[in-house]
Amino acid sequence: MALLDEIQLARSSACRELMGRCDAEGYWTGHLSSSALATATAAFALGQLDPTGAAQDNFIDPALAWLCENQNDNGGWGDTPSSPSNVATTLLVWSALAMKQAQRTEPLRRAQERAAQYLQRRAGGTEPTHLTSTILQCYGKDRTFSVPILTMAALSGRLGQGRSAWRHIQPLPFELAAWPQRLWHKLGLPVVSYAAPALIAIGQARFFHAPPRFLPLRWLRRLAVKPTLRLLERIQPSSGGFLEAAPLTSFVLMSLCSTGRGRHPVAQKAAEFLRFSVRPDGSWPIDTNLSVWLTGLAVRAAGDDLSDTHRCQLTRWLLDRQLRREHPYTLAPAGGWTWTELPGGVPDADDTAGAMVALFELDRESPEVRAAAQRAARWLLNLQNADGGIPTFCRGWGKLPFDRSSPDLTAHALLAWHLWAKRLDAATCWQIQSSTRTAIDYLAHEQGPEGAWSALWFGNQRASDHANLVYGTSRVLLALEHLAGDWPVQEMMRRAVGYLLRAQNSDGGWGGQESLDSSVEESALAAEALAACAAGKELLGAQASAAREAIEEGCRYLLGRTRQGMEFPESPIGLYFAKLWYSEQLYPMLFTLSAWRRALAMLRSPQPAQKGA
Repeated sequence: MALLDEIQLARSSACRELMGRCDAEGYWTGHLSSSALATATAAFALGQLDPTGAAQDNFIDPALAWLCENQNDNGGWGDTPSSPSNVATTLLVWSALAMKQAQRTEPLRRAQERAAQYLQRRAGGTEPTHLTSTILQCYGKDRTFSVPILTMAALSGRLGQGRSAWRHIQPLPFELAAWPQRLWHKLGLPVVSYAAPALIAIGQARFFHAPPRFLPLRWLRRLAVKPTLRLLERIQPSSGGFLEAAPLTSFVLMSLCSTGRGRHPVAQKAAEFLRFSVRPDGSWPIDTNLSVWLTGLAVRAAGDDLSDTHRCQLTRWLLDRQLRREHPYTLAPAGGWTWTELPGGVPDADDTAGAMVALFELDRESPEVRAAAQRAARWLLNLQNADGGIPTFCRGWGKLPFDRSSPDLTAHALLAWHLWAKRLDAATCWQIQSSTRTAIDYLAHEQGPEGAWSALWFGNQRASDHANLVYGTSRVLLALEHLAGDWPVQEMMRRAVGYLLRAQNSDGGWGGQESLDSSVEESALAAEALAACAAGKELLGAQASAAREAIEEGCRYLLGRTRQGMEFPESPIGLYFAKLWYSEQLYPMLFTLSAWRRALAMLRSPQPAQKGA
């Protein structure tokens, strides 16, 4: 059977499966991998709130059993059941296993022993000084995750008893959260922009258990307790889950409980969120779902296979998800989208751009859709940093890793702007032109010597630096392919294409970087980007023939790995907050469908003649 026919058949099968996975309202919620880290923190937090009550049988016992069943052979835990062990997750699980409830069975006692042996090997010992120094080395100056991890270790007794345990934990200046939120980015906070709940709750726990000896600072922090608690209550979403994330919500709950505030409204709502979001097997995912993000990807992956009725349904759903008021958490203006339909989401650049691209695909001529795109375009324009790049949540937060500008986010915004520019008002079009120029300069500056770009929210566990150059390069290349007719980006594209061609493995697939094992997700991303460039034949020049061959080999790899579109094994390439790995069941299917869609368009077009032929 010809390759084109094989892809058509496999794509038809996968599209049927995709349509079968959408919800009643037509959108997709997906299924995030269960997380040892989320499970350990949630079980521990609920145990702090209710050490002897119903939480034991309903939540703690099933969670500890799941953790025991998913311990790696070396005694540690990774972020997902298919992830290699790491010190941070293992320390959190080991801390959860310190609960009295975890002493009830021999398997749990054995799990503790094996975890201690793993930490002994990796941290040099299980003494507080060894554990503290290892965790701090992992995260450097960014306290967003190091302080919460050590806080749970202190609460569990793993760092010693009493006040001495808290001396191993750096204080968080929670009193700064009492300042007007619009000034936070100027205060040099030691946590990223989205971590205000942890700053407040954990900062107060550290103050409660080990107040500073310097009296003026002690008085200042005591005065800041009530106003920052009121702020915490104000920014907590109606679901109770901060960012819809079990780990962040759990850290807030356990910290409040440790200061005697288990009955505080914030603690009660946080506990309700954790009880609601637990899975039948006793585990928790890192977040409830990525529905807006996945639905945007699904629209682009399905393309013309969506029925008219479904397109109308999805258009309405996406329009209704656009935020129409200032967000209480980040003070982001109206116009953006979050990653989920649930109230704990925060508007961000990637999901806003994704929704704009999806709406362009669904109904670009509708006045209501164009008005939504106008608001979103301005939202993204106002987010652009001085370096020309686009950050995730807030303009001007650039000191810590997950607040900086990123090539993949910038490329996604460029694509959204480019698609909509001619349908928006003149003032917005002019601003898009100006912002596009500075964004392209940013991408040129960020392109590595090998021709690649790194991604912010995606990585590869097997890479020494955990970077995913294939994801970042493919996403930037897709945007530049749209801009190539109007902007001088051809040289950047040529170097990026060259990198993807070199990074292809002998099996026809791609990993996150050169010489890394192939995955369905990364192979599909690379094949899609190359196929998009192959459609603009004149841009590739001498690379055209090699690119076409690489695309065909990549498609054959995808056909084999997915059993002709019947199975889609997922890999943990997603990076959540603070480098927490996850996999999403829909990623391999969505990325593969998009790659096959582009490849079919390429295969149906005549092969370009070589220059000079």
